[in-house]
Amino acid sequence: MQSGVLLRLEKEIRRHHRGRSQTASSTREGECPSPADRRRAAPGDRRHEGCASEKAVTPTEKRAVIQELITARVRPGRACLLVGLPKSSWHYRATPRQDSALRQRIRALALLHPRRGSRFIHALLVQEGQHINRKRVRRIWREEALTIKPKTSKKIRTGTSIPMHAESPNHVWTYDFIFDQTLNGTILKILTLTDEFTRQSLAVRVHASFTSADVKDVLNEVIAERGAPGFIRSDNGSEFIARDLGIWLAVQDIGTRFIQPGKPWQNGFAESFHARLREECLNQEVFYSARHAQVVLEGYRAFYNTSRPHSSLKYRTPDEFAQLARRQAEVPLCGQSTAEAAVIPPPG
Repeated sequence: MQSGVLLRLEKEIRRHHRGRSQTASSTREGECPSPADRRRAAPGDRRHEGCASEKAVTPTEKRAVIQELITARVRPGRACLLVGLPKSSWHYRATPRQDSALRQRIRALALLHPRRGSRFIHALLVQEGQHINRKRVRRIWREEALTIKPKTSKKIRTGTSIPMHAESPNHVWTYDFIFDQTLNGTILKILTLTDEFTRQSLAVRVHASFTSADVKDVLNEVIAERGAPGFIRSDNGSEFIARDLGIWLAVQDIGTRFIQPGKPWQNGFAESFHARLREECLNQEVFYSARHAQVVLEGYRAFYNTSRPHSSLKYRTPDEFAQLARRQAEVPLCGQSTAEAAVIPPPG
């Protein structure tokens, strides 16, 4: 192997000297080189060579040749000069990466969140207090072959996306149903209620079936805790368009926004939450009863609001984003008088 490397090195040196001699002969003394000579390939440049030409010697092979020369009692500096390798490259020794603990933690997080990517895992590591570059996490993620192919949507989107966007917390809520089943095949109907602005999951309820009265009870419970929204968005399900529920919402001064039939993307925030719920919880758990499913889903809702970073919120959690939005709302606008600003009494 070393003899083959030496032969290749000898060919490189001969070709280098041949190129220099041809350049010197083509250029007369006192004359500037022609444009063709200027464009001539430099030693080691293989852009204008044929496919049958030899490849340049790699740094690894050059180090092997230098080692052979040193064994033959040639000084290292002289050997580097003959081979064409900088002395700094010869003396450089690569240090192994200390990534074992980080790799183990990334694999553990990937098992906990099998449908998430490297950016999501990086956000979780930052939450844990680790100061780490996102590109380093992505490199380890690829080396561990943890990349997941995204699922393509088969639904063709037409028309407008969302009729009205939320502008503040409690401005627009959205609710919808998602279905699952227990181990013995019992169908579970899950009602989800989400704040479109903060992405907070306000309620998750599991029953075998729902009526408009059940939906009203869930809304009444959340409104007593957080206050009433300005509007609520839903599809045209029988539980949501019921007359008694519409009258109750009108009494509570809550507007309704129904999406057009056959266009679920108009309720995109609910569909997005359902996709996360399906991938991260429903597909990972086995439910034995509706009560068991309620306990598991309530635990996921707490994780979703307090610990799960959200990419559309700049990898903040929904609760963190809601607190930030409330603090910004309390700051008086430019030009607003101090008399109109809300006065917050000091503690105690």
